[in-house]
Amino acid sequence: MPSFLKNFIAIFVVLFLVASVMSYASSHAEKAEEIGISGLVTLINEGKVKSIDVTGDTVTATLIEDGAKKQEVKKEVGQSFSEFVQPYNVAPEKLAAVDIRIKEESGALYWFKALAPYLFPFLLLGGILYFMTRQVSGMNNKAMGFGQSSAKVMKPEEKNPQIKTFADVAGAREAKEELVEIVDFLKRPKKYSDMGAKIPKGVLLMGSPGTGKTLLAKAVAGEAGVPFFHMSGSEFVEMFVGVGASRVRDLFNKAKKAAPAIIFIDEIDAVGRKRGAGLGGGHDEREQTLNQILVEMDGFEPNAGVIIMAATNRPDVLDQALLRPGRFDRQVVIDMPDIAEREEILKVHAKGKPMAADVDLRKVAERTPGMAGADLENLLNEASILAVRQEKTEVTQDMILESIEKVLIGPAKKSRVMTDKEREMTAYHEAGHAIVGHFMKHADAVRKVSIIGRGRAGGYTLSMPEGDVRYTTIAQMKDQMAMIMGGYVTEKLIYGDDQLSTGPSSDLKKATQLATKMVKMYGMSDKLGPRQYGENEEFIFLAQEIHDKKNYSEKTAEVIDEEIRLVLDEALTRAKETIVAHRAQMDALVKRLLEVETVEQEEFRAIMGA
Repeated sequence: MPSFLKNFIAIFVVLFLVASVMSYASSHAEKAEEIGISGLVTLINEGKVKSIDVTGDTVTATLIEDGAKKQEVKKEVGQSFSEFVQPYNVAPEKLAAVDIRIKEESGALYWFKALAPYLFPFLLLGGILYFMTRQVSGMNNKAMGFGQSSAKVMKPEEKNPQIKTFADVAGAREAKEELVEIVDFLKRPKKYSDMGAKIPKGVLLMGSPGTGKTLLAKAVAGEAGVPFFHMSGSEFVEMFVGVGASRVRDLFNKAKKAAPAIIFIDEIDAVGRKRGAGLGGGHDEREQTLNQILVEMDGFEPNAGVIIMAATNRPDVLDQALLRPGRFDRQVVIDMPDIAEREEILKVHAKGKPMAADVDLRKVAERTPGMAGADLENLLNEASILAVRQEKTEVTQDMILESIEKVLIGPAKKSRVMTDKEREMTAYHEAGHAIVGHFMKHADAVRKVSIIGRGRAGGYTLSMPEGDVRYTTIAQMKDQMAMIMGGYVTEKLIYGDDQLSTGPSSDLKKATQLATKMVKMYGMSDKLGPRQYGENEEFIFLAQEIHDKKNYSEKTAEVIDEEIRLVLDEALTRAKETIVAHRAQMDALVKRLLEVETVEQEEFRAIMGA
């Protein structure tokens, strides 16, 4: 609702209340009875009048018998009381017995009563105009402040729950060491200046989503004890040209006045993308904003005492001018946490949650390779919600393991009704994945096999590496591809070509994508050699990458297709050989899956004879 309308409603309500109160008071006040002049004269002659009050043009008579009862008569303005009663032959002795009091009206009251009927409309109109003027003034102030930055400021003396410390950040040891120097410089700059060292002007935090870039920035704010200005890169960009640059100037001016200070720009790729893309012309708003950031970071004017921090998960799209020394000259890469760091992160997020005695966070860390800090926080939160749903007082290990599968695959669909044929096909399909994965030397260990649907999957085979994997070999990729093909091959062997279902469609997609990367990106083809084909074909980003990036001929394209087919055929052959060789174990696994629906790692290994 516009503020003008709110003000108008407020005025109307106040006036309505005032009128109501006055009306209520006047209705409950004792009113004098109006009589004619002859009636008053008659009362005087009969000796019933105790006193008479004359005020302006009103004559009020108080009776002897009932003092509370009053009689009121109107006379002409300026006429005296004696002139008023003289024509009516009032007996002088009767009139002398009445106490007559002449009351003069005060000047203020007189003029108020005289002018109020005329002034009130003008006052009401003036009040409305005043509030309208204030509203327009407020709009003008907003228009004048359109170019001001909307950065939020966290000051060290404020008790803000958003302010963290390095103790709140688990893992990312190397990144914290890089940032400790920034904090130390802000606290003791003389130590660095004595050595002739200059602290980096800008620190760029780079990493995958959820790895803790923003959390680390909050920790720096809490450790440094200086004003911390933070805003998102998208808050600079507006539809009006020049507004973003104006906001950048305003942000840096505020930070310079509060120096030493930190400026944090989250998701800087919103304004820091490569220039010269041909989108928007020379007056592109985003480019002007970026230019202003570049000038403020390292231009003619000194920028002493202000450190700029930024975060992005797309460093590859940033303009090179941002990354040169003198601007973001320290780039801190925050990797995905390893098993030890995941355990530390789980301990941090487990605080405040009642954990059962059987909870082993080390085992949880082993089950969560590839998960970032945000994923682990969400994992424990899902486990807590599951405990509440089951009306338990503690979070158990089984709840956490259930939450892992929910986060990775989706919620279990135990209510899904499947026919006996569908359950059997699902069991053979998942058994095919599990058998091939178990007997492939370089495939990930099978942790669980289930025919209970989760998410979009009718069933699933959960396989995870024993430890953290940084690099993947050709042997590992081939074994992984054979495992992916295991479900497809099993359905063909058991039910024949005419009964092949649509279930393996997602498996074929994954296998094709992996084979394509092996041939085109990783140089794992003997015929094509160590070369990458199709540069940037995976990403369509910016104008320079919209056009075709196909850097090979049509003849080579035929060879690429043939090599991809050969890799997939090899995976099919290896999967088929494994399933045929271990048909007895597969039938035993299928029988057990149809009985209990889920087989854990220990039972699975026992069935395999391991």
